[in-house]
Amino acid sequence: MNLNFTKMQALGNDFVLIDSRKKRLKNISRLSKALCDRRFGIGADQMLLLNESTKADFKMRIFNADGSEVEMCGNGIRCFAKYIWDNKLMVRQAHHPEQSRGKNHGSAGLPTGQAGSLLEIETLAGIIRPQKSGNNIKVDMGEPVLEPRKIPVRINTEVTKLRSSEAKKSQPLNLSTSQLPGSLRSVNFVPIVNYPIVIGGMTFKITCVSMGNPHAVIVVNDVKKVPLEKYGPVIEKHRLFPKRTNVEFIQVEDSKKIKMRVWERGAGETMACGTGASAAVVASSLLGLTGRKAAVYLPGGRLLIEWSAKNGHVYMTGPATTVFEGSIEIK
Repeated sequence: MNLNFTKMQALGNDFVLIDSRKKRLKNISRLSKALCDRRFGIGADQMLLLNESTKADFKMRIFNADGSEVEMCGNGIRCFAKYIWDNKLMVRQAHHPEQSRGKNHGSAGLPTGQAGSLLEIETLAGIIRPQKSGNNIKVDMGEPVLEPRKIPVRINTEVTKLRSSEAKKSQPLNLSTSQLPGSLRSVNFVPIVNYPIVIGGMTFKITCVSMGNPHAVIVVNDVKKVPLEKYGPVIEKHRLFPKRTNVEFIQVEDSKKIKMRVWERGAGETMACGTGASAAVVASSLLGLTGRKAAVYLPGGRLLIEWSAKNGHVYMTGPATTVFEGSIEIK
């Protein structure tokens, strides 16, 4: 079978995007591993599938280079949105009633029209909303999840429910509720902040956040000196994380600037990670190291992240680029 694809990248985090709305793809995990292979395939960190959705404009499925399916990808969704806009794909205006007047009607009887500047994309992490922002794309990433069982992280329930002496040692930071969005100010759990884990004789203090996918954020003095290939995969697969985790090492330059390197679950070290950058700003804000708005500098470039004090949502702004289009024969 001949398969058309589009190669895209966002800050060097690269993707093979396939419009699979009219295709019946089999053995998708195996396909992702084959296409993402940088020597025998196209080469990418992840494969993105564009599907129809009954809940939103489109549905995005995300598969890592190792074949595992994941919930969300911040850089991926910007590429996904750019593909939709560049190819002038039609959306059902039921999701955008303010744009529905004068539109054609599709086979389902719903008004259809060309995708506008705001999209609704269904993911395993929920509905994500990217929109055009000048030459960049701004994405409403939703609220960060800090409750351990929802991230998920296997932490002793007594540690997460009350400030025992052990919990105080593990989590020395006493968070003010003013640092949390309104929906989290009456929580009955303790966020995992500066929680120590020992890897190969080294102690790392992790702050855990979910942006629809799990992240462990670690503050260091110099991200360039971190042996990421040594510690990244061990932390990713640590027993604390039943679904594994993405791992971010961050260096806080000042209250508005962070340097970051990332080990992505199922993909290894990548040039950039949008959900990781979002988690980094949430974590650094909780730690009192930055404000709620900061620029995150990754090997592939810069992302602007804002954790809104008004509604608790995280907003990510950055670029997306089409590299080339092609077709490949698959068996």
